[in-house]
Amino acid sequence: MEPVNDFQEGISTEHAFEAEPVPSLSETITPRSMVVSFILSVTLSIVAMKVTLSSGFIPSFSIPAGLLGFYVSRASIHILDYFAVAQLPFTRQENTIIQTCVVACTSITFTGGFGTYILAMGKKAAVGDVNTQNNVEEPSFARMITFLFLISFAGMFIIMPFRKVMIIRHRLTFPSGTATAHLINSFHTPQGVKQARKQVTLLFKSFGGTIAWSLFQWFFASGPGCGFKFFPTFGLEAYKHGFFFDFTMANVGIGMMCPYMIVFSVFIGTIISCGVIWPYIESKEGIWYPSNLGPNSLNGIRGYKVFIGLSMIMADCLFVFLCIMVRTTCAMIKRRRQAMQGGGGNAQPFQGIDIADQPVKSFDDRRRAQVFLRDEIPDSVTIGCYVLLSIISIAAIPHLYPQMRYSHVALIYLAAPVFAFCNAYGFGVTDMNLASTYCKIAMFAFGSWVGIKSGGVVAALVAGGITMSILGNAADVAQDLKTGYLTLTSPRAVFISEAIGTALGCVVNPTVFWVFYRVYKMGSGDMGDMPYAKLYRGFAMLSVGDGEQGLPRHSMLLFKVFFVLALALSVFREVASRKEWRIRRYIPSTIGMAITFFMPPRVPVGMCIGSLVAYLWEKMDAGRGRMLSPALASGLICGDGVGSILLSMLTLMGARAPICIKFLSRGDNVKLDAFLATLHDMR
Repeated sequence: MEPVNDFQEGISTEHAFEAEPVPSLSETITPRSMVVSFILSVTLSIVAMKVTLSSGFIPSFSIPAGLLGFYVSRASIHILDYFAVAQLPFTRQENTIIQTCVVACTSITFTGGFGTYILAMGKKAAVGDVNTQNNVEEPSFARMITFLFLISFAGMFIIMPFRKVMIIRHRLTFPSGTATAHLINSFHTPQGVKQARKQVTLLFKSFGGTIAWSLFQWFFASGPGCGFKFFPTFGLEAYKHGFFFDFTMANVGIGMMCPYMIVFSVFIGTIISCGVIWPYIESKEGIWYPSNLGPNSLNGIRGYKVFIGLSMIMADCLFVFLCIMVRTTCAMIKRRRQAMQGGGGNAQPFQGIDIADQPVKSFDDRRRAQVFLRDEIPDSVTIGCYVLLSIISIAAIPHLYPQMRYSHVALIYLAAPVFAFCNAYGFGVTDMNLASTYCKIAMFAFGSWVGIKSGGVVAALVAGGITMSILGNAADVAQDLKTGYLTLTSPRAVFISEAIGTALGCVVNPTVFWVFYRVYKMGSGDMGDMPYAKLYRGFAMLSVGDGEQGLPRHSMLLFKVFFVLALALSVFREVASRKEWRIRRYIPSTIGMAITFFMPPRVPVGMCIGSLVAYLWEKMDAGRGRMLSPALASGLICGDGVGSILLSMLTLMGARAPICIKFLSRGDNVKLDAFLATLHDMR
């Protein structure tokens, strides 16, 4: 697998911090950081819970958490200074710890299934389908907390042995994590560094401009289909197929930060999937699948998208996983032989990878790798903790949900490490966490295994919940480790902060959910729609059908075909990279292409625009382009993240935009004018 390089910095970030010693663990995880983390975690969890109950998803809080953590901490410092209270200096490492803890807490709002599988088990989501006792489980406060404590920590333990593989060997980008690190570094850059000041200035300009642009767009989006985000950039015909620019600045920023090859792969995948495959399958509507299904039904075209995309992701990631295991095994055997001959230390699992052979391109790389490898947690400890958690969960979960058997839970925990690596790897490349997609696959597998008579609906939802929690948390931990790597925060401190935030989330989120569930009486108002809860209930019902009869025609055949094609492409890329063929630069990334099967074309369009801006900037002024483009991209991503929270707050307060702007064809505009003229004459 060809390594994915980080963005190339025009200056050395770590040279600016060279005079500052790396703080110890006690200086990083401080009472101040824990108090700030608790305040932000509770506040953002309330917002996230309200949004996820009404819409089923929440925006990423990694960048807003870093930003808010900085300002709240600085405010607390000013207050303590006023009362002459001595305190430690506020460092970027402490800022990273706050961000990690807050994200770990708020992410459980989604991975905990409060707007998805928890509600999908209840009677309100089961209206109209099988309502037997063993296929319905009403939410219980004590059971939710117990279940979350059982499943929420496994992902963080199992991903730790892969940290050096993803962050140092393959140098995965993790765009949002990198943007967060760049934001934190810019806040704590010492005065007098001219280049850093330019970066900070541009970051804040793009940050403020993006927030202002988000608020400006809101004024023109008073109804469905209203606003600049529906502008048919490439014409109405392309717009019908999803090809348009929706003015989402986060996509532009991600495109600027991702390597050109990844963006090129996403572009190629979009053309193939949305320009060729989907139009052909849509032409088979009524033949391969019923014509009266919605776009989100797995019985229809959505089923093809899920299975084709997953087949390509599984092929590429499993190939990478096997390559790493072979290299690791060979390195461990080599080290053991050397130890037997010359007397050496015991090799730890996954530490046989010869990281010293990786190309070191700058002072930043050397210093970051030194801190990242120095203060770590032994792999034997994390693997042992995962095994212990697995045993406890295997014994306890069937008592919480009798529809699940011990063998079901054991199989999930046995397969989770492979899929956790696959998901985290894809997350690092494309900034897309596909834990919910793997969740649906687990639902199909275990729902059909258990069957509807034995409570297969609830079993499918529980199995999907375990899968989503493990894989989602593992990807979040990998991203936070990347942020810690770029801010010189030790992985041990990041891991401890992640554990604290996860434990806090296992208590705070069920409490917030229970308040909403009891006080607002789910079933009325905006939260009564429960869109994702009903969707997950539908997936579970589909899974308990008779095998492949619930899936569209030829979907499993296409799964096998694209699995083989993706595997062949991955092998070809690896061989071309090993042989150093020139063509290797033009072979697209398999996972970059596969991810487009799950995203609308407007996302790759935004990424391509961002990548084009970065490319042209570097062509016109290579020095300034490399130095400032990461700061500009970080500002765009940060501004879009904070802007989404502000818009969510406006929605929660019941505010409505005053204007609706729509883009119509000439014919529709003539009809609209005639209709309005008729209304005017009637008056």
